[in-house]
Amino acid sequence: MMLYVINAEDAPNSLENRLAARSAHLERLNTLQNDGRLILAGPCPSVDSPDPGPSGFSGSLIVAEFESLPAARAWAEADPYVAAGVYVRVTVKPFKKVFPA
Repeated sequence: MMLYVINAEDAPNSLENRLAARSAHLERLNTLQNDGRLILAGPCPSVDSPDPGPSGFSGSLIVAEFESLPAARAWAEADPYVAAGVYVRVTVKPFKKVFPA
């Protein structure tokens, strides 16, 4: 097992689609968390505020453990946000955690 970073970029004006698919998206993240494989996950607000309101989000960042790069990519591609048209680009890379130790 190795860590992978999943960096997803949102489509413009996708907040409504994001909110509609949010529960299914969070359910998958909860599964990773319950399996002890989730390091961190969260959205990137489009404005400098933890609650961006109607400005929405510019994307999401997930760091989690998977068996391989193809497995991490397959998991990312199956995200409900992809199916809902929220994510326009998803990049998956191996990640080596150094800090915090």
